[in-house]
Amino acid sequence: MTNQNNGKSGFSRRATLRMMAAGGAAGLIAPNLLGKPAFAATPPETPTGRIVVGLSQEPTVFNPLMPHIEVDDGVDFSVFDALFRIDVDGVIVPNLATEVPSLENGGISEDGLNWRVHLRDDVTWHDGTPFTAEDVKYTLELIVNPDFRAWRTTGHELVRDITVVSPTEITWRMEEPFAPYLSFLTETFMVPKHILETEENLNEAAFNQAPIGTGAFKWGKRLAGDRLELVANPEYFGEGPYIEQLVFKYIPDMTVLYAQFKSGDIDLVGQAYITPDNYAEAKTLPDRVVTPEPKGSVESIYLNQDLPVFQEQAVREALYLAMDRTSIIDALYYGVPSPAETFMPPQSYYYNPDLPKQEFNLDRAREILDAAGWVPGSDGIREKDGLRLSFANSTTVGNHLREQTQQFLQQTFAEIGVEMKIDNLPPAVMWGDFWGQSQFDSVMVGITYLVGGDPDVTYRFHTDAIAAKGGSGSNNAQYSNPEVDALLIAGSREFDPKKRQAIYFKIQEIIRHDLPFLPLFVYTNVYGYKAGIEGFAVNSNTRTESWKAAAWYWS
Repeated sequence: MTNQNNGKSGFSRRATLRMMAAGGAAGLIAPNLLGKPAFAATPPETPTGRIVVGLSQEPTVFNPLMPHIEVDDGVDFSVFDALFRIDVDGVIVPNLATEVPSLENGGISEDGLNWRVHLRDDVTWHDGTPFTAEDVKYTLELIVNPDFRAWRTTGHELVRDITVVSPTEITWRMEEPFAPYLSFLTETFMVPKHILETEENLNEAAFNQAPIGTGAFKWGKRLAGDRLELVANPEYFGEGPYIEQLVFKYIPDMTVLYAQFKSGDIDLVGQAYITPDNYAEAKTLPDRVVTPEPKGSVESIYLNQDLPVFQEQAVREALYLAMDRTSIIDALYYGVPSPAETFMPPQSYYYNPDLPKQEFNLDRAREILDAAGWVPGSDGIREKDGLRLSFANSTTVGNHLREQTQQFLQQTFAEIGVEMKIDNLPPAVMWGDFWGQSQFDSVMVGITYLVGGDPDVTYRFHTDAIAAKGGSGSNNAQYSNPEVDALLIAGSREFDPKKRQAIYFKIQEIIRHDLPFLPLFVYTNVYGYKAGIEGFAVNSNTRTESWKAAAWYWS
């Protein structure tokens, strides 16, 4: 490694250790392309057959740069490509680029500010148009276009002086060092300049409902409320695709989803996977592969901080004390998931193991509310200054375990004088503006907070990331803490993993104290697919089971 001890910025050492994620060893930069896995079976020479993925929520957002949820990712990863990808080991590898930029190969300058990326010369869009550096420049500029409704701008807003050197080479300058940027680029999918530059309203472009990418699968057709069909891209530059058709089937009722897995109507269970109450039976099914895998997703009760009842710390503390998480995990979820106190997944190098453990204590909850002046009214519901301690909780219709959890919480909250009304919605409504624009009181939701394993959560917790208040990001709890804001900025500028670890430990400590969300558990997802499917691999560094559907085939 060059310039390791030259007394300069130290960026080379830090860059090499960048992105220590699961187990503290992930995120090392790899020079090689995504290789073909060594499976016992041999993939077909031409795409053959189809695989049906069952989803409990419907993919509805098909421009990968716009606000979307986890199930949309499966489509994005299949239709589009990014400059880089992150593999199952947390290693960043080239995708549309020919190599991952680093100090050693000249792609990143000593100070981390100047970037140079070399691109493949054999990539075409699904309509046959060549992919070039002009598309990369257009994509990066579109993300920060104030007239475009971008999913996240964090990191991208620091990019300056984008220069197309040639069709296969692009450079830019960062306004300041931003440690997570390489990881963020693994989920920044490129979009076609030649199609989108002529659109007057990019938020309403026809492309958003029938996208054209460079990925292993092309857009087929969508039957809203039922399924989405993608077809093989025979001109794909990378591995695969090995199947003719990739189908995402929408089955909102989790019980029906599992029944269709048992009957064989679906080949692979996607999000929200096999529910824990069905795990014991599922693993005994013939000709099925069923495995529990720890994930980075955290289930919680999200509290809208703009709601007056949640603006008081005492209320949030009392609610957390009134959550019998042990019973919920053991009785409803059959002990499959694990308790959580933070947004950071336990397998991350940046996970803080020393946070206070939640206690189920109704008496203590009542004491806190009494001391804060919340007095039970004639109906038993507490009041203060004319405000009833009442709120609604929402999640997706058809998720029976979440619905049972809601009913359980509703009962225990009532025992401390709190009214929680249940107001569930169809997924398309739930995860639209209701969620994205913070129109809810509270939500039961599972969230993967990290992007590509990097601990930066600016887009989830920084004040400027509150979309409902004109910000850009997914701070849907409308959480605002100046100290956390400052620490998030400091963490994004620090490349040394040990120093970053201290920063994110502190962030977790403050958020655990403030309780803008009430953690329930860290997911263990139960994956299930037919025994004949080859090439399937779980990647905890992404949000989707279909992160590399190009590699799937039937043996």
